[in-house]
Amino acid sequence: MSEPRIIKKYPNRRLYDTEESRYITLADIRRLVLEDLPFTVIDQKSGDDITRSILLQVISEEETHGEPILTQDFLSEMIRAYSRSMPGFIGNYLEQSLRVFLRQQQQLRSQMTNMMGGVDPMAPVRDMAQQNWNQWVNMQQEMWQAMLGKPRSGQATDTEDTSRKGKD
Repeated sequence: MSEPRIIKKYPNRRLYDTEESRYITLADIRRLVLEDLPFTVIDQKSGDDITRSILLQVISEEETHGEPILTQDFLSEMIRAYSRSMPGFIGNYLEQSLRVFLRQQQQLRSQMTNMMGGVDPMAPVRDMAQQNWNQWVNMQQEMWQAMLGKPRSGQATDTEDTSRKGKD
């Protein structure tokens, strides 16, 4: 396994990727995690490893801007766990539980893919969502056209109807 990429955090709160020689954001840190690329975040001033702190910031961003998965009760219990005698045990238990859950989820997805003949099991759901979206957009366009008095494609306006009646 290669050496982890070094990310330096400067006092101005900016993160600097030493491998790519550029400043990065928390979104870039998230990408590194999703791509399973090893990295370490070092505080430039103190030299301390602050990787965990930065990962917590990424989680905080996800919880704020994405679909939250950590309930208020869960977060409260986590805070309480720090004051109890076995925070290391709880952390290890949660880590192992999440690994088991993710492995089971991947196995289920693989089984579903095999059952569907190699097709992604989420494809039908995405297709249905796309069809619903298209129908909704069409309905909205028709509603606006009706409200504004504009004809739908292939439909004659009142003036066209009048002019045709005179010629028929």
